[in-house]
Amino acid sequence: MSVLILCHFALALFAAPLVRRWGTRAFLVLALPPAAAAVWALTRWSTTAAGGTDTTEWRWLPAYHVDWALRLDALAELMVLLAAGVGTLVLVYCASYFDDRSRQLGRFAGNLLAFAGAMLGLVLADDLVLLYIFWELTTVFSYLLIGQTSDHKRNRRSALQALTVTALGGLTMLVGFLLLGHEAGTYRISAILADPPPPSAALSAAVVLILVGALSKSAIWPFSLWLPNAMAAPTPVSAYLHAAAMVKAGVYLVARLAPAFAEITPWRPLLLVLGSLTMLLGGWRALRMNDLKLVLAYGTVSQLGFLTVLAGAGGHDTGLAATAMILGHALFKAPLFLVTGIVDHATGTRDLRKLSGLGRRLPAVCAVAVLAGASMAAVPPLLGFAAKEAAFQTLLDGSTGDRWALAAAVAGSALTTAYTLRYLWGAFARKPGVPDTGAHPVPAAFLAPPAVLALACLVLGPGVPWLQDLLGAYAAQFPAPDHPYHLALWHGAGLALGLSAAAWAGGVLLFLASGPVLRVGHALALRSADRVFGGMLLALERTALQCTGLVQRGSLPAYLVTTMSVVLAGQIAVLVVDEPWTGTPAPRLWDHPTQAGVALLTCAVALLCLGVRRRMKAVVLAGLTGYGTALLFVAQGAPDLALTQFCVETVSMIVYVLVLRRMPVYFEENFSRWRRLMRMPVALAGGAAVAVVLWIMAGHRRAESAGAAMVEETAHHGLKDVVATILVDLRAWDTMGESAVLAAAAVGVTSLIYLHRRTDAAEQPVLPLPGDHPHAALRTGDEPGTAPRTAWQASRYESAGLPSGDEGAPERTWLAASATLAPERRSLVLEVVARLIFHPVLVLSVYLLLCAENLPGGGFVAGLTAGVAFIARYLAGGRHELADAVRFKAGLFTGLGLFLSTATALGGLGEGTVLHGWTWHGHLPVWGDAHLSTAVLFDCGVYLLVLGVVLDIVRALGARIDRQIERAAPRPEEGRA
Repeated sequence: MSVLILCHFALALFAAPLVRRWGTRAFLVLALPPAAAAVWALTRWSTTAAGGTDTTEWRWLPAYHVDWALRLDALAELMVLLAAGVGTLVLVYCASYFDDRSRQLGRFAGNLLAFAGAMLGLVLADDLVLLYIFWELTTVFSYLLIGQTSDHKRNRRSALQALTVTALGGLTMLVGFLLLGHEAGTYRISAILADPPPPSAALSAAVVLILVGALSKSAIWPFSLWLPNAMAAPTPVSAYLHAAAMVKAGVYLVARLAPAFAEITPWRPLLLVLGSLTMLLGGWRALRMNDLKLVLAYGTVSQLGFLTVLAGAGGHDTGLAATAMILGHALFKAPLFLVTGIVDHATGTRDLRKLSGLGRRLPAVCAVAVLAGASMAAVPPLLGFAAKEAAFQTLLDGSTGDRWALAAAVAGSALTTAYTLRYLWGAFARKPGVPDTGAHPVPAAFLAPPAVLALACLVLGPGVPWLQDLLGAYAAQFPAPDHPYHLALWHGAGLALGLSAAAWAGGVLLFLASGPVLRVGHALALRSADRVFGGMLLALERTALQCTGLVQRGSLPAYLVTTMSVVLAGQIAVLVVDEPWTGTPAPRLWDHPTQAGVALLTCAVALLCLGVRRRMKAVVLAGLTGYGTALLFVAQGAPDLALTQFCVETVSMIVYVLVLRRMPVYFEENFSRWRRLMRMPVALAGGAAVAVVLWIMAGHRRAESAGAAMVEETAHHGLKDVVATILVDLRAWDTMGESAVLAAAAVGVTSLIYLHRRTDAAEQPVLPLPGDHPHAALRTGDEPGTAPRTAWQASRYESAGLPSGDEGAPERTWLAASATLAPERRSLVLEVVARLIFHPVLVLSVYLLLCAENLPGGGFVAGLTAGVAFIARYLAGGRHELADAVRFKAGLFTGLGLFLSTATALGGLGEGTVLHGWTWHGHLPVWGDAHLSTAVLFDCGVYLLVLGVVLDIVRALGARIDRQIERAAPRPEEGRA
């Protein structure tokens, strides 16, 4: 089972190259994994029909009792056959539906196959958390498939709407799963069904939350708005996701949990009422649609309501009818969607008001549609009739609530008959006053997939007893009545058959009275749910803008005062109420007089910052306070922290200096004296509160310090540096998260700086700047006596499309500044020193990286050290010197570092948990005895990431701003003029 699921995702990765190589024929190759899954499921039919199961289990997260657990039983067998069988036929259909010129076809094929794999995992999952993972994977892939044509606003909006509704429902369901797992003491679905937890308020809450997710997935009112809009997707997506797979996931979950929780309040009332309401609303709305796909879409909503009623009734016979109806619905609705795609493909329209005479032009297509439509209308001897008869009879024999649901089901069936006739008449009948619609011939391969599904409806109608053993194995999970229902095509003339006849008659009357029905429908129509959803989003956006305008005033001091005031209020309230200082030992002022001296100097420098008017001086003084803190770390015996603090302060000060070049020299804010007096107490109180809290926290330690255990654990691995071990091993999750945040912040900041590149193209011609490469600008042909230069005549420097000087030095000289900087802006000594220390500093950074196991160092401080080496090159020789030192984009280092750290973390899954550590010991020919641990590999990723972030910031705030200053500077020609 695991192999079958993984094969779907593995082949999906190669879908794009396969499509590029073989065109639409690649869909035939991509159909192999779901076909294999369907064949495998057929081989297990006898086992599951006899009540047996196939299981696969792998201990995934044992600490959280979460396993990779898969289980094939009767219900899963049915769903696998539907998901895999229909998926195979849809992929074969795609080979004829698309052509080789279709846009982004490779991506579409990969997403469709990956969705099939996710759906297969969903119906086989025997663990609640695993089921949720596959559940959300289907949500993501459906979002990508609905938004396939992303250049159309309708597709983007429909995809976002489907994602919003189903993802919110999924998150709600996750909370329900966690509550259910807590109440049951396990997340294993089979164990929960075998021994359900006793009724309680928590269990009822869990059931309601789970049902919210199921109802949103299956488009049950009030979540039904997303499914009709999802018809913006290509027709194969509608046939698979919205007829046989994704929308069945919610019904499947209801059917899966019904044997254990149907008696829990409010399971039955909620499902019977909402299912019946959805059945009636969807069917009534389908009568007013003119697009063939929308007729089927609202009909699908109606049928999903019917399935929810049957699955949620929670009885032996209704469970049997529910599974029969699930199979029947997939077999008649999927071919109707596929036929709609054929009609659209052959005629160029799906508007039933424009279609006429297709029954004669495309008789084979019409025959397939009539066969599937008759099954949908429950006409004997098709499977739809047998399933509908089972549903009517089992609801008739049920409780009072079931009989009320039966009344809604009969009315819904009449609506089903009416919109089935509307579909067949609109697509294939000859209409008075409408010219016959032209259509090109339909190849047999194009019609084969819907024909196979429609013929299955015909064969399984008389052959419905063949399904009794499999579907009865699922129904056997419920208490059996004295006279259980058995599937058969004919049960004699009874009340159920009379109700079916009444539904057919009512449907025919509704179809014949289509004009009055449309007028009544428009008169009774309320505001559409789609408009309500759009209005809610718009109101949310407006509220957010108003809140942002109220809070975000653009004043940094106001933000700081507000933040500190809130924090202080909370801290003071806790201190006043709890009086936590009771029993806390008095603080020691210092352990050594050196600490007192350094602290006094640091405080003095901090006070000097208050009266400074020049920005640069304020930055230097603030940096000195950071260096003072680093000295305190040294005095306290924390060399790792001190080294990191020194590097951070150095890089931060340089970044501040680079930014201040574009800002006024003096602070321009003028604050009145009373405002200063108001802010001083807040600042002093903030510092005092932090000091008091730290004192109380340190003095209230009751448990034994974790330091001794960490030292022992570090020594157990043969290491000495506890701090580095904590960062890359014991608390590697924290480091990994901080690395991701650092990378995201750096990319965001630099992207904002580079945003104005979009307007650079308007500056024509682009003239070379002083110090730029001699070929930095292309001639546009506007200069006298010059002809335009094309891309074929451009040099490699020009054709790279990179900002001049940012990616390559002008020529290979030892000091790039000799050809780029004016003499008065150069310091030859500084350039030579920067060049001489560059490689030793890089070697030092590598040393700090590799020695971190036993000496102060680590990936973070090593990356900062390497960044300082490149910064020195830039400060000495300018942007061309930096470009000469770095031949690769900074993003390469950032991405490679994040990839290496993440890959190392995920590699631990081989031992059962993420970030599981291992160490290799071996002998190298020249090196001798050596060992390599995952902590070192993880630290290498941190090193590359930090180096990439520093380079990215220096290029954005340094080289890019240099170019802006040069462009703004007056040119020599302007001065002479």
